[in-house]
Amino acid sequence: METVTSADGTTIAFDQIGAGPPLVLVAGASCDRAVDARIAQGLAAHFTVLNYDRRGRGDSTDTLPYAVEREIEDLEVLLAAAGGSPVVVGLSSGAVLAAHAAAAGLPVGHLVMWEPPFRLDAAARRAAREYAERTTALLAEGRRGDALELFMTVVGLPADAIAGMRRSPYWELGERLAPTLAYDAAVTGDGSIPAERFAAITAPTAVFTGGASPDWFRAAGKAAAGEIPGATYGELPGQTHDVAPDALASAVHDFVGAPYARQP
Repeated sequence: METVTSADGTTIAFDQIGAGPPLVLVAGASCDRAVDARIAQGLAAHFTVLNYDRRGRGDSTDTLPYAVEREIEDLEVLLAAAGGSPVVVGLSSGAVLAAHAAAAGLPVGHLVMWEPPFRLDAAARRAAREYAERTTALLAEGRRGDALELFMTVVGLPADAIAGMRRSPYWELGERLAPTLAYDAAVTGDGSIPAERFAAITAPTAVFTGGASPDWFRAAGKAAAGEIPGATYGELPGQTHDVAPDALASAVHDFVGAPYARQP
C-alpha cells in the first residue's frame, strides 16, 4: 500500500500493480480497492494500475464536509503520482466522477467510462432524488445497514439476495462503506447528463456498456458518449454491470491503442 495526501489533508491509499503506461482506476458506489482488485489485476496485464480507496473507504481517511470537488482534488494528486497523462477508468458512478475530473481540466490521457448510471427519463430522475434524500436521512440516523439495503434495492437486487448478503462476510464491509453512498449520490445527482460540463472534456473518451445489461444502461451510455466531443461508444457482448476483468481490460487496451499500451 502507498499513500498520497490530497489538498485538504485527506490521506488517499492505493495499490500500484502491473507494468506499462499509467492508469488510475476509479471505484463505484459501495466499493473500495479490495472489491475492485480483480478489475485492477486484469488491467495490470497492459498498464501500471493505481487502484485507490476513494475518501472515506478502506485505508483512506476522510475530511468533512464532503464535496465532489474534493474527490476531484484526490484524483489530481493520484494522477500526479501516476505520472504523465494517465488513462482513467471509472466504474459506474466512478465513471461520472472521472468524467467530472476530465471536464475540470485534469491531465487525463484517455477516459474510459464503464456503465455510467445516468437516467434519461423524468420518473427515473425523480427516483434518484428521492433515493439521495432517503439515504442521507438513514445515514444521519446511524442506520448504515438500512442505507446499504436501500442502495441494493435501487440497483435491482431481489430481497432474497439482499437477505443473503446481510448474512455474508461482505455485510460488515458494506456497512463500513455505507456513509460514502451519499458521496456517490452527490456525484451522480439526479442522474441527468451534465451536457454543458461534459462538452469541456478534451481527452479521448470511450463509454462502454454490457450487452447483457439492462436496456437503460445502454441507452444512458450512448447518450453520455453523444455529449462528449469525439467520444466513442461500445458494447461488450455478454457482459453485465459486474463486468469480467479480462473483457474490460481488452476493451480499454484496444481503445487506448497498441502504440500506447503495452502488449500482453
